Amino acid sequence: MQPVSERPKPANPIHDARASRTYWRSEWMAPLWRILTASGYGLWTWLGLALLLGMYPVGRSGTLLPLSVGTVLVGAGLLVACLPWRGASDWYGWLPRQDSRPTHAALLALATFLPMLAVAGLARGDNIFWATRLAGAVLMLSSLASLAYTGYRFRRQLSPASQSATTSLSASRLVFAGYAGGLWLWLCLLALDAPVSPSHLYPWILLLLGLALLLGLLEGQAWQALGREGARGSAAREYPVQPARFVAALFTFGLPCTALLLARQDGIDLIAAAVAVPSCLLGKWLERYLYDALLVHAPAAD
Repeated sequence: MQPVSERPKPANPIHDARASRTYWRSEWMAPLWRILTASGYGLWTWLGLALLLGMYPVGRSGTLLPLSVGTVLVGAGLLVACLPWRGASDWYGWLPRQDSRPTHAALLALATFLPMLAVAGLARGDNIFWATRLAGAVLMLSSLASLAYTGYRFRRQLSPASQSATTSLSASRLVFAGYAGGLWLWLCLLALDAPVSPSHLYPWILLLLGLALLLGLLEGQAWQALGREGARGSAAREYPVQPARFVAALFTFGLPCTALLLARQDGIDLIAAAVAVPSCLLGKWLERYLYDALLVHAPAAD
């Protein structure tokens, strides 16, 4: 007779269902908050650069709005990690609810809040005070440093085969942060009804369109590299992701770029910006969800 301790335990459908829901929640939640965080850092980067160059004379309220929006976006991951969900993602490898020590990535992300508070306290009038410009420079540099380090950290945790398929990941993350952050800043300025001359607006639109083109090229390169690595695996197979990738590209590039081309048209500029920002985030989340799923489950990544 088989000992009781060695008998196989019967399957628990309730436990399996909970585990499935937990896995699904962590699968979609992690790419979502990483995208929100990257767009928040991009917004902080553009704001810090504009303050450094003395090109952001919008006043205190005009500075606090994008600063607050970026704070909400950057802090989204920390909020998710603090929620009592079994499937909640960690925050750059740190689990705040378990009283663990912050990782280097988490400490670097927390350090970006210091120049953010400095900018919030120093923002005045035309924002040309040297301390305000210095705080903007530190905010820009710390945001870029956090973006670069988290991309490096993500690649370092992958297998050697998967690392070779993600050589453009760090560059793609920085370009997306600039693209999405620029859209956020555009929306904030329109929401404030800030006066923007066409001579300043058109170069900004061209810059964002150029970032969208560069991001599309980097994403295409990443998918091609992933396909080559998958083809080298012993069990390479086709994944039905082409329609989903098309939809993701439409939301990430199609709608936002159309909105940029319609900028400063009477009556639709604010509506166009309000559509462009969530469209970009939704499309990038779908693309990143598909890419991460194939990266994790691809035979070459085992």
